[in-house]
Amino acid sequence: MRFRGQDYDGEGVTIAIIDSGVNTRDPRLKDVVVDGWNISLGATGHALLGADFHDEHGHGTEIAVAIHRLAPKARLLAVKIMDGRLKTSADLMAAGIETSAKNGAKVINLSLGTPNMGKALLLRDCCANAVENGAVVLAAAHPKGERAYPADLPETVGAASHPDCPVDKFYYFAAHRFPRKEWGNLTGKFLAHGYAAPKRSQERGSYRGSGMATAYLAARAACLWEAMPDETPLGLVDVLRQLALTPVPEIGYG
Repeated sequence: MRFRGQDYDGEGVTIAIIDSGVNTRDPRLKDVVVDGWNISLGATGHALLGADFHDEHGHGTEIAVAIHRLAPKARLLAVKIMDGRLKTSADLMAAGIETSAKNGAKVINLSLGTPNMGKALLLRDCCANAVENGAVVLAAAHPKGERAYPADLPETVGAASHPDCPVDKFYYFAAHRFPRKEWGNLTGKFLAHGYAAPKRSQERGSYRGSGMATAYLAARAACLWEAMPDETPLGLVDVLRQLALTPVPEIGYG
């Protein structure tokens, strides 16, 4: 990522990928440092950590590859909270956020969310704690602009996507220009590239939507952390907003 006349690749920054795990044998992740664990809930509701974070589905691996494209020197932390059918819960998301922040993640990526408002307070507490520990939390917005958590929480960076959004640019729906009464839950969100790159090409692959857009923004956040290691999470998000372009209705929303 080019920033203030220099190129940055996320070196020295840890990115937590809370997802279905990561397949470290994927050739696109050759020589990439990937650590991690899996999280499950015990009978008492307590989080249980295990060493196996192998991806049974492939979703988390695609997210890791997308992040690696833009932040190739970043350390990846795989936090597996999904099974092979991509099933998880808000409680596991909360546990993933909390443990990621406690283990040194500066960027926490959730290419998923829940519409369950009853879990919003739990997720908000965990996101606020992560920010206090010096991390930026990025989460995928609902693909149709409906309510989703943690993307709609004020402590997080919410990311949406559109097929026409280029890979080298991203947009921001500033609240003063895009009032909620007209733009709903897209207000206050970033709009970024939503395609996964093919395994053997840099051309556009399949459209993966807001989950992939979140991954690309997470990589950019890691590069900014490298460039500004003494910045606060809120300050870093402000820089992201300053770098973003202003979307227009013709891009596909409205």
